[in-house]
Amino acid sequence: RVTKEVDSTSKEAKSFLKQQEKWQSSAPDSLPTGSGVKRPSGISSLLGKIGSKKQKMSTLEKSKLDWESFKEEEGIVEELAIHNRGKDGYIERKAFLERVDHRQFEIERDIRLSRMKP
Repeated sequence: RVTKEVDSTSKEAKSFLKQQEKWQSSAPDSLPTGSGVKRPSGISSLLGKIGSKKQKMSTLEKSKLDWESFKEEEGIVEELAIHNRGKDGYIERKAFLERVDHRQFEIERDIRLSRMKP
């Protein structure tokens, strides 16, 4: 069993709450008893529960959960955040390379345009 903490406003939390509501509303205790309501039969209800597939966790999701738990256990969450914000951070390096690539493209474009005009 895996526990996961998410923000209450996230998409994943909302879908989980909807699923919980669906489970609670489909509980036999919550169904009104009367002549107009058909209760699910015992065998078909049981087969439906057995036949329903459990949601499988992908390797990426499992790795992400393992990494998150490792960061929490070691207490390195803040250290990683600080490191990634600096000049040595991956995101900063990617942004720098993207800016350099864009400048190089503009220089090459200007050269091509200047050669085209007589």
